[in-house]
Amino acid sequence: MVSLDVLVAAGAVPSAGDGSDGRPPEPSGTNRLGHVTHSLSHTGLDLDLLRTFLAVHRAGSFTAAARVLGLSQPTVTTQVRALEQRLGRQLFERLPRGVAATAVAAELAAAVAGPLDALAEVAERVAPGPGGAGEPVHLAGPAEFLSVRALPALAPLVAGGLRLRATTGLADDLLEGLRGGRYDLVLSAVRPRGREVAAVPLGDEEFVLVAGVEWARRIGPGAVAAEGPAALAGVPLLSYAEDHPIARRYWRHVFGVRLAGRAGVVLPDLRGLLAAAVAGAGIAVLPRYLCRGELASGDLLALLEPADPPINTLYLAQRAGGGGSPQVARVREHLLAAAAGW
Repeated sequence: MVSLDVLVAAGAVPSAGDGSDGRPPEPSGTNRLGHVTHSLSHTGLDLDLLRTFLAVHRAGSFTAAARVLGLSQPTVTTQVRALEQRLGRQLFERLPRGVAATAVAAELAAAVAGPLDALAEVAERVAPGPGGAGEPVHLAGPAEFLSVRALPALAPLVAGGLRLRATTGLADDLLEGLRGGRYDLVLSAVRPRGREVAAVPLGDEEFVLVAGVEWARRIGPGAVAAEGPAALAGVPLLSYAEDHPIARRYWRHVFGVRLAGRAGVVLPDLRGLLAAAVAGAGIAVLPRYLCRGELASGDLLALLEPADPPINTLYLAQRAGGGGSPQVARVREHLLAAAAGW
């Protein structure tokens, strides 16, 4: 718990005169900011409340501030209300769309923005280096996406001293681990439900039906477009699981029929299915990001390029109400920035 006395002592936020320092006491109601800072310095305040307040002031809405902070919208609302109760002043007027800052909020934001931004900059500069005492960031997600997208994107942070611990698994299990505090961030192919988890879309992955050179030749150019799944009769299917979760969705979305039949290979690792397809084992439905290089080189061929390919949205999730350490925030922000170019 941090008091605003630190900011007042530094001269960053003006304090309310009470006569003890030779200044005349402020008449009641004549200095809104004086009342506010006096209240803050005497109640002891978690700076997270001020950070949340400043984010709402800058974003103009609770929802937009929640996205910036990585919190849930109800958490942001609760924190702002708590700050208003401690101050005894209304900070925002609730509008049909967003909020409008009161005069008190405008003055408080002008006073605390500089110090809070400076603290954030210091936290960024003093992130622990190699061998430092900082706790590692625990990131979890699908093995393929972690390996091909997330870890390469985070390489500069690791090189700069970030300690990272990555865990792979199925979305439901990883989200349960997030709720239980085992992970700081989870990359999920399933949209998280419930108030315990706050998530933002990271991007969409497109699925493509592929085969190696020999199988593509045997099936024939344009055969799948002309005949549909009948063109694939007798071709081994390389599947993630016995119930074909990815291929089944592709069949339903693209062909409008239910996928039937047994897989030639079952392996819960899409990188292994990619290797098997390149080697000529059969056909597979894979995320395009995973096989982009093989498609470009000609080692794999897309058997169909539908106008409306199936996609799946990936989410970046963390516990609601828990901003996490500066390191967690850096990883989250870096992933969101990198995703714009994926």
